[in-house]
Amino acid sequence: MQWSHTNNIKDNHTMAKKDYYELLGIARNATADDIKKAYRKLAMKHHPDRNPNNKSAEEKFREATEAYDVLKDEQKRAAYDRFGHAAFDQSQGGGAGGARNQGFGGGGFDFSSSFADIFDEMFGGRGQPEANLRGSDIRYNQEITLEEAFKGTVSKIRYLTGVTCEPCKGTGSENSAPPSRCTMCQGRGRIRAQQGFFTIEKTCPQCQGIGQMVEKPCKNCSATGRVRKEKTMEVKIPAGVDDGTRIRIANAGEAGMRGGSSGDLYVFISIRPHKIFKREGKNIFCRIPITMTIASLGGEIEVPTIDGSRAKVKIPAGTQTSHQFRLRNKGMSILRAPTRGDMYIEASVETPMNLSKKQRELLKEFEEHGKHESNNPESSGFFQRVKEFWNDLNGKT
Repeated sequence: MQWSHTNNIKDNHTMAKKDYYELLGIARNATADDIKKAYRKLAMKHHPDRNPNNKSAEEKFREATEAYDVLKDEQKRAAYDRFGHAAFDQSQGGGAGGARNQGFGGGGFDFSSSFADIFDEMFGGRGQPEANLRGSDIRYNQEITLEEAFKGTVSKIRYLTGVTCEPCKGTGSENSAPPSRCTMCQGRGRIRAQQGFFTIEKTCPQCQGIGQMVEKPCKNCSATGRVRKEKTMEVKIPAGVDDGTRIRIANAGEAGMRGGSSGDLYVFISIRPHKIFKREGKNIFCRIPITMTIASLGGEIEVPTIDGSRAKVKIPAGTQTSHQFRLRNKGMSILRAPTRGDMYIEASVETPMNLSKKQRELLKEFEEHGKHESNNPESSGFFQRVKEFWNDLNGKT
């Protein structure tokens, strides 16, 4: 009688558990796809990561996972349909024990296996380790002249990278046979372990995350499917590129492992400083020295332009240092546009040096006849302000 009493307690506890079909909200004749969709919806809603410190959501997630673990498996589902929850109760005898002996025992549920089925769908995990097979991208720094940036050019570059192994045709196998799926991770490249309600992923130690195994490795590439080699390529650099411009050449990077896709080549442009011109975006600046006589009397000068031509600039009388003259459409090419920027000529009035005796006499004569403030308005204005400043300090009006 004591045993019978204990058995009744177990039966009552078993009967108190919720029906698995009701838990997932599906009919008893639901298909495998229906079961998976129902579980995915509940798991996404109640997952502990999305409901931190929520005991109710955690319990609902556990119940849904337990139900899915049973109903997704045809044998477990058949046992559940026949014996109910008793089919998985370790302490039960009779029919339940028969179900357990058919491979449903142990009393626990493989939450890791169940949740792994939809882990990729929920959190974007990889179904196949394609990222591990893809070759790396390569960065190449290319310096060009300002003239090349203006006109555009074609640069021949050389770089060391991984290329497809010819003997094995990139398969990594000695006889060019395709690799087989890794038995440990089933080709996923990663394995999962369950810690409580959390699923932890890590790289498969057997295939190193590739998801594939080679029985007879190629001796030329050591089963990688690629070898190191210098590669030469011509890169078209368009007119108007600026310092820091990045040019992407698809599939010109490192070859993928064992037939994986190649990475890309990124060419970063830097422009060498110019002896005459200074670039600021689409515009070009050029500082031109002007003699004192031309600055005073006016005249015309000839200046170079970035396209190799020459331009004449009229200098008005009385031109001062730092005065700018604008030449429209004489600047840089604009990337992917038919127009050009402007060119700015900045005047720099040069003071004469190494004067002869005659030149000194002429300048002294000029000084004697050029003391009128209208000849040097800037100087006159400045010293007038200085005089007023001193007077203010001394209290004079």
